[in-house]
Amino acid sequence: MVIATASLVETQAPVTFHHKSDLGFFKKSHNNGVTQFNNAKQLIGNAFRERVEKIDQEICNPGDEDTFFVADMGEVYRQQVRWKMNLPRVKPFYAVKCNPDPTVLRLLAEMGNGFDCASKAEIEQVLNMGVDPSRIIYAQPCKTNSYVRYVASKGVRQMTFDNADELRKIAKLYPEAELFLRILTDDSSSLCRLSLKFGAALDTTDNLLALARELNLDVVGVSFHVGSGASDPNAFLKAVQDAYTVFNQAASYGYILKTLDVGGGFCSDETFEPMAGVLGRALDEYFPPHLGVNIIAEPGRYFVSSAFSLACNIIARRTLEDPKAASGPEGVAAPPSYMVYVNDGLYGNFSSIMFDHQNPIAKILQSGERFHYNTEAANGTAEQGRGTEYSIWGPTCDGIDRITESIRFHQTLDVGDWLYFEDMGAYTSCSATRFNGFTDNHDVIYVCSEPGARAMLGIKWPSDIMMTMMAIMVITVIMVIVTIVLGCDDAEGAWRKRGADESL
Repeated sequence: MVIATASLVETQAPVTFHHKSDLGFFKKSHNNGVTQFNNAKQLIGNAFRERVEKIDQEICNPGDEDTFFVADMGEVYRQQVRWKMNLPRVKPFYAVKCNPDPTVLRLLAEMGNGFDCASKAEIEQVLNMGVDPSRIIYAQPCKTNSYVRYVASKGVRQMTFDNADELRKIAKLYPEAELFLRILTDDSSSLCRLSLKFGAALDTTDNLLALARELNLDVVGVSFHVGSGASDPNAFLKAVQDAYTVFNQAASYGYILKTLDVGGGFCSDETFEPMAGVLGRALDEYFPPHLGVNIIAEPGRYFVSSAFSLACNIIARRTLEDPKAASGPEGVAAPPSYMVYVNDGLYGNFSSIMFDHQNPIAKILQSGERFHYNTEAANGTAEQGRGTEYSIWGPTCDGIDRITESIRFHQTLDVGDWLYFEDMGAYTSCSATRFNGFTDNHDVIYVCSEPGARAMLGIKWPSDIMMTMMAIMVITVIMVIVTIVLGCDDAEGAWRKRGADESL
């Protein structure tokens, strides 16, 4: 742990702290003698640089050069603010499955969010943080019997269902549960469709509500999910309209539903505001505030996708040359292209390529001795004839383990160089495997570019530490002065006594 020892100032610098560390180390930038906040990119770049520069490729221990994340908790905080500005009526219940990082969960809990959990392990992790069971929804329409008994023992009452068999299971194992009827939606425009597996069609909801009443179960709300990574805002409009229909159906059976769960599907890119606008207007039309219906949602990737960046080390390179190819009339051989192999891939943190339909973009972090993070030199191009062509592969012996089919860089990459990938916070580490014996547990270096997030995470600011140190110094000086004064008084008294004795 290293703490900046610059003089005390009123403005605190953003903090950088390592996984499993309560404080970590601080970074400051100075401009004309005035300390300023580093922006998020600077913090992330500093964390990347410090980690990479500590690794000596020639003598490092096995695993020292493993891939690692840098995560900015300030970005999670900003996403919370953005959510509140665009969907003030909707309380987020974070989808833990997306990224169960403990620091992310802790920050989201401190900001007052709930949690969407789909298994015993996820529920246990959230409860172990001290989160009240009322802030958890067991949003899994096909629950394991023993898990239902577990949540009953822990007081987690909110859960979803979408079929008659699940209702009978709940009636047997946890009749006190508070149930949400999950309805089918049109998720054809989403990255990951869920409607093929979950959701009750509208022509079945009436019978399900009748059965719930017959079983004396407590139905409290309706839920839906327009699919992970949705792109059509109108999917939310249609889903809200359908939920309104089910609310009215439930009233005919004596149920006064109190909560609507609008699920997930929210992205952190520029599509969020239009999506939130359509959803907000639909909620105001069909579930206006005066009705008193609570609105919750299950965002996952929205909070964490852009908060995490990943660094990978190039562990091998293969040169591809075509001596028959010529670039000019003089028959000069075309420049070679390369296959580079990094220490992460489809079976690791790039599982999002296969399971989440993502397309991570490689950038150069370090080539040779030059550090390129967040510079023009870091960026590649797909334009033919520009730079050197590379394909990027993972470390396993499976031929499908390819991250990038083709990208061009102006630098010549070699073994020991580093690449980085942004927007790696969603459905990456959570679905990594240990195939071929490679680890699925990679370090996370946390940085925090927002003072509010630092405060919620209980991280001491530089000024707090300096104030404490100064207070200790002041107290010490006072004690020394008092000791000296008292010593002088004693000495003066002794001299007076000695003078009196001599006069006798």
